[in-house]
Amino acid sequence: MNFSPELAALGRYLAGEFDNRQQALAEPIWYVHLRLWLRPTPLFGEDSLTIFAEQANIVNLEQPYRPRLLRLRQSQTHPLTLRVEHYMFKDLDAVRGAGSKPEFLRQLTPEQIEFLPSCTLNVEIERLDRDRFKFKAFPASEKPCRFTYGGQIYQVSLGFEVTPDELKTYDKGIDPTTGQAIWGALMGPYRFVKRQDFSAEFPV
Repeated sequence: MNFSPELAALGRYLAGEFDNRQQALAEPIWYVHLRLWLRPTPLFGEDSLTIFAEQANIVNLEQPYRPRLLRLRQSQTHPLTLRVEHYMFKDLDAVRGAGSKPEFLRQLTPEQIEFLPSCTLNVEIERLDRDRFKFKAFPASEKPCRFTYGGQIYQVSLGFEVTPDELKTYDKGIDPTTGQAIWGALMGPYRFVKRQDFSAEFPV
């Protein structure tokens, strides 16, 4: 499939290893120093760009958490209509640490994942100049992003903004009973800078 320049740019901007060192040093009370991996995987073939995501506290890099998949897609009829679909892994322990193992990500199968229909994001596109864009992803519906794992219900609020220079994430964990945010970007977005580029790992 021929991807639009906008979808290709979104994948290119997201694919990499990031951290928020500057933010964490400036506001350590509110922001944990994180390492974030967003690594391409060929799981869905040629109709989308798919990224494995996970993160870790900088002091516990050997204990990454929140492994998930982001599938970047464009409308067949409207190439400028972009969305990000979220998938969870049926066995989180089996994939922890895969952000540092591209060879493992090449072996992922559809049987290992589950689509989360209420966790899809729409993507707003702003052209900064001829070849540069700003993308803003926000929930596609008002329905809460909820899922069950290990018999427990989880709810999250998802969103991000990304340019060639910075990734801002708005992800928050929500108490499904009270609706209150309990972790994540409680005081504003996490601001990540790309330290290593993984965009060349997308299937050609």
